[in-house]
Amino acid sequence: MVYDGPVLDNHFHLNRKGQYLDAARAFKQAGGTDVVLVHCPDFSAPPETLEGHRETYADTLAMADAVRSEVNLGVRVVLGPHPAAFAHQFERWVVEDGEAGRERAVQNYRHSIEAALHFVHEGQAHALGEVGRPHWPVSQDVWDLSNTLLEETMHLAAQEGVPLQLHVEGESDSTYPDLAQRAVRQGMDLLKLVRHYSPPDVRSTHTHGLTPSVLCGKGAIERLLETHHEAKNGFFLETDYMDDPRRPGAVLGPKTVPKRTRQLLDAGMEEEVLWHTHHELPIKVYGDNGGC
Repeated sequence: MVYDGPVLDNHFHLNRKGQYLDAARAFKQAGGTDVVLVHCPDFSAPPETLEGHRETYADTLAMADAVRSEVNLGVRVVLGPHPAAFAHQFERWVVEDGEAGRERAVQNYRHSIEAALHFVHEGQAHALGEVGRPHWPVSQDVWDLSNTLLEETMHLAAQEGVPLQLHVEGESDSTYPDLAQRAVRQGMDLLKLVRHYSPPDVRSTHTHGLTPSVLCGKGAIERLLETHHEAKNGFFLETDYMDDPRRPGAVLGPKTVPKRTRQLLDAGMEEEVLWHTHHELPIKVYGDNGGC
């Protein structure tokens, strides 16, 4: 059986110093049609001002335009403060300036959200992300502040009707229920709360109503086949392709989602499920691509 519908990678980065448009071309040549391009900061020097956030986001939007015009892929854009960039800034500024450093870090986070929402309002971006909390051991202060700002962002997203892509810690029994409880408290539609780098158990009893975006490594296929019938929202597939010249092919290569889509079909997944993954669910979460 041949699947000839759309194929979307839900978490894809590009870097002008990496493969850049060649990575997008490789995705297309493998059968891909759409990417969700997620902003990736320069972790060595993340922005420290509102204008700095606007400038770096504008560059991601320019890359999205180039992918559309030069590669002819559909592109949705996700903009926001990566939790690693925020956490490291916070830790450094608190050491340097104490309480004033803490306030500076919080203000910089809010500026990053403000700048992202500006482009959402203009129709150039489709979601906020990747936002969340550190996935490595941090102090209780950093953890608590990350959760406070995450809930603040959830509240804004609920008010604006904007989707969130989450970057959070590795799997534990408490991860999904904790995120769901925080989002419900802030009035979010859980369908629009997308957990990036999700494990392949997509049962609604496991995801607690969030939409999983499954990192589709080799081991994901079997578990997806076992659990997808119990996924109320469905699921996305992603590579978290980094386009980092220091780590070619990390996290997964740009051809992976088209390849896994064919493998899922060959293994017995229904074509309508894959149509939902690659076409219907993106519209429900992000809205119609609309050439944007």
